[in-house]
Amino acid sequence: MNVLIVEDEVRLAEALAQIMTEQKYTVDVVHDGEDGLAYAEMGDYDVIVLDVMLPKRNGFEVVRALRAKKIATPVLLLTARDEITDKVTGLDCGADDYMTKPFSPEELFARVRALTRRQGDVILEEMKFSDVTLNLSSYTLQSNSKSVHLGFKEFEVMRLLLNNPSMIMPKEELITKVWGTESGAEDNNVEAYISFLRKKLAFIGSKVTIGTVRKVGYRLEETIL
Repeated sequence: MNVLIVEDEVRLAEALAQIMTEQKYTVDVVHDGEDGLAYAEMGDYDVIVLDVMLPKRNGFEVVRALRAKKIATPVLLLTARDEITDKVTGLDCGADDYMTKPFSPEELFARVRALTRRQGDVILEEMKFSDVTLNLSSYTLQSNSKSVHLGFKEFEVMRLLLNNPSMIMPKEELITKVWGTESGAEDNNVEAYISFLRKKLAFIGSKVTIGTVRKVGYRLEETIL
């Protein structure tokens, strides 16, 4: 998925770009409305994440200009303001959705996925291994007829394990991809979430377990009855 981020708060823009890159998105970042409009006109983006309060052109003006040029790329507006009139203005300008800062990464990804689905793109909805299914929209883990909801970090750890279940996932890679390189997370953080997931797999009655490869990492295993 190709995403354009137009955000003048440089640290926030860089953080969003890092998180999206870790999710395998292709991301461009610019910091003012003029550049945002230019990139949006020239680039082939699936979603534009657009701040309202920008230098040179604000987000409302950028959306109006895009829609006037018949550019229908979905736009998710970001703002620190929560007034209803601002939301109405943004949607009336042609934006597709609206988020108020601060927001959680999981909500951002859910809204980006929803906007992409509206465009008719085919996106992976589920990941499966043996008798277990991870729903990527609802964050639920299911086996047979029983399911359980996962928290954001539980979901990310499980998604990475399911991405290539025959491979060992090193602890260091889990820390980098789930917590981030500057988070200060350590091995015991990973161990805690692996323990949570093991309990949830047992709760739904799955024959899938998370095996430990000593001094290396984890991988999914199937218990043969």
